Amino acid sequence: MARTIRLLLVGLLPLMGSTLNPQSPPPPAPVEITLGQAAAPLYGPWKFTVGDSPIDPKTGKPLWAEPDFDDSHWETVDLTPEQGAFDPFGGQSGYVPGWTARGHAGYSGYAWYRIRVVCQTLAGQPLALEGPDDLDDGYQAFADGELLGSFGDFTRKRPVVYLAQPTKYRLGSRTEPNGTRLIAFRFWMEPSTLTQDPTVGGMHGAPVLGEAGIVALDYQSKWVGLIRSDLADAISALAFALLAAMAFSLIFFDPSDPTYLWIGFLFLVTAAWTAETAISSLTQLFSYSEYLLFGDTLIPIIYALWVVVWWVWFGRVGFRWLPRTIMALTALLMVSRVLEDEVFFGVVSHPVAHALSRLLQFVFFALLVWIVVDAIRRHRFDGWLVLPIVILRGMGSFYLDLVKLHLDLSWFVFGVPLDLRRVADPLIAIVIALLLLRRLSQSVKRQKQIAMDLKQAQEVQEVILPEHHIVLPGLEIESEYRPAREVGGDFFQIIPHAADGSLLIVAGDVAGKGLKAGMLVALLVGAIRTAAETDSDPGAILAALNRRLLGRGDARATCLALRIERDGSVTLANAGHLPPYLNGAPVEIEGSLPLGLIETFDCSVLQFHMSPSDRLLLVSDGVPEATDEQGMLFGFDRVLNLVGTEPSAAKIAEAAQAFGQEDDISVISVTRVPVAEPALG
Repeated sequence: MARTIRLLLVGLLPLMGSTLNPQSPPPPAPVEITLGQAAAPLYGPWKFTVGDSPIDPKTGKPLWAEPDFDDSHWETVDLTPEQGAFDPFGGQSGYVPGWTARGHAGYSGYAWYRIRVVCQTLAGQPLALEGPDDLDDGYQAFADGELLGSFGDFTRKRPVVYLAQPTKYRLGSRTEPNGTRLIAFRFWMEPSTLTQDPTVGGMHGAPVLGEAGIVALDYQSKWVGLIRSDLADAISALAFALLAAMAFSLIFFDPSDPTYLWIGFLFLVTAAWTAETAISSLTQLFSYSEYLLFGDTLIPIIYALWVVVWWVWFGRVGFRWLPRTIMALTALLMVSRVLEDEVFFGVVSHPVAHALSRLLQFVFFALLVWIVVDAIRRHRFDGWLVLPIVILRGMGSFYLDLVKLHLDLSWFVFGVPLDLRRVADPLIAIVIALLLLRRLSQSVKRQKQIAMDLKQAQEVQEVILPEHHIVLPGLEIESEYRPAREVGGDFFQIIPHAADGSLLIVAGDVAGKGLKAGMLVALLVGAIRTAAETDSDPGAILAALNRRLLGRGDARATCLALRIERDGSVTLANAGHLPPYLNGAPVEIEGSLPLGLIETFDCSVLQFHMSPSDRLLLVSDGVPEATDEQGMLFGFDRVLNLVGTEPSAAKIAEAAQAFGQEDDISVISVTRVPVAEPALG
């Protein structure tokens, strides 16, 4: 249905805080615009002033919203965009500079816009007003002195505003004579907005007046456009969250590499910030101040994590002072950003806080460049791969500053607005993901090599261990060894002396487990064999082993050496090891220090005799220290009861292992058996 809407934009003389002036000059001739079922932007001219309206004592409403208020002395503002104008931040076309570019630089707070519109419509056709969708930062809309609605919460002393979103309001039926409507906007701009650009303030696009159905369609279209523009942030948030999960999962493949943990935290915090940006743009769940505070907290942490990630990635060489420096810089950047965004209003001037914030951001960027340049010098290939990421990251950090230099960093791809930050983040995420996969591949190769080394060490250890069952003239020996890991720290050697028929047994336990312990075991076994060739005295054997361990850092070992003569005489020397059991009872011997502690070594020595059928049992501390699921130890009482039943070495080891093995288990059983004398001829 066709309809004629005539819009008369009447110029009025400026006047702030006054009543209607009957001497005002007559308004200009009305401008008639013939539209169908359509809507028209209210380009103006608008009447504008900074400050806030006094309250009319009669109506209790803002005086500047009343139709009969004389605004003839206010400034005149035209919201018609220049050709080719676009939003320097979002990239949308039709951008109109705000009040800071119209003679009010540095001003934040309240400001008013007023316009008179002459509307003639068909009877029964409702009108609607669509608020500006590009603005700083919130407003109340009035028609003929009545409040239509607001974008933001104006019930508080300081209004609560949100990131810009489309709005629309239905106009009531009240009109002045000749169909004139008075449209007024009461704007509020946050002080922090002043730091964004020299053209902020108020409306950056014209409101739209028209038939309610057409305005509703345009309103829906703008919401679709907003969703499309913030879709990149939502996708980025999801992508970073998935990358964080991937990075954390890589820890299970290589727990020794902390890089995956730090990258996981970096992606997780970045996902939280990106998600909060998308939520704040599309909803009113977070106010503009909360949005800023959230960013003021997370963005410095993101800067810090970027430095930590590459510091850990490249081996932390030459930067031992960096952790404390990063923590201090992060705290300072948080404080400077909070002050810059006026979370605590008026504490520090904008230029000071803004300059400090940018300086700290530059310091973080310089640290990144320093680490990467050092990595290029030391690692070359990996450093060159990371350099483009750091450059993109730096450009994203200083995006607003680059925009102020009139660099075109916004693009439209299939109608979706993109800028450097939204392009850089996914590119950075992709490159880091590829680097992570490359690092994981290298880590898997190292793990395979380590596994192969452990397997070979295990095979070597099995070779140097004696056989499980040895029978010598007058002696029967049984041994059992069950390491807690692939390579154990327990060791023992059984060395018979062919010349005099004696037997030397050396058993011990080195400190630690794994490959390092296995290498120390191999060292000690070699030393035992070498020392036994020249002197098989138990005390001399332990003294030789002590000399071999001295000067090797934290190399320590408990050890027991005993020599059994052909006639059953036994010489026992002990250095911190568990004493043996003779016929089910522990052998009483003085305690002494383990090997490798002091140079002036002095071990405990004891001599006793084994009669035929006597049984000597040696156990390592892995037997009494076995622990069940409730944390209860196997204990020496159980060991004493077990050895009293004269089980085999294998059964003792099996009992401790079934209880709950925590350490290497070794058991040696030596039984003296009668020797058959040759018959006399």
